[in-house]
Amino acid sequence: MAADYASLGLSLKCHPLTLLRRRLTALKFLTAQQLSRLGNGRRVRACGIVTVRQRPSTANGTIFTSIEDETGPINVIIWPDLVERQRKEVLGARLLGVIGTWQRQGDVRHLVAQELVDLSPLLGRLMAESRDFH
Repeated sequence: MAADYASLGLSLKCHPLTLLRRRLTALKFLTAQQLSRLGNGRRVRACGIVTVRQRPSTANGTIFTSIEDETGPINVIIWPDLVERQRKEVLGARLLGVIGTWQRQGDVRHLVAQELVDLSPLLGRLMAESRDFH
């Protein structure tokens, strides 16, 4: 799988978090699929491989990140004060744990981050690259 990600940026065998799910569940991280069924305003924990980081010039320092687990994507909003407090995790994590508030209005769903955890060491040699600030 590590070789697949190194050469292609993906693997047809399985998603890396499939192999880590037991450990992530023990740490109380929900999947994207589990989050999709929750109502608005719940405090939750989610974890995924960072696929995109965006900092639009019109967002006043807010960073919008997409993380992906074996069940799908999760959109994460990181307000400027958290960006400053946890810059290393925001910009450097390949596998990002997010603790925050789940927001859902109709089909619009996102996780507003309150705390970030860099879980990249769990990926071992897997080199997952994100698309940052394009």
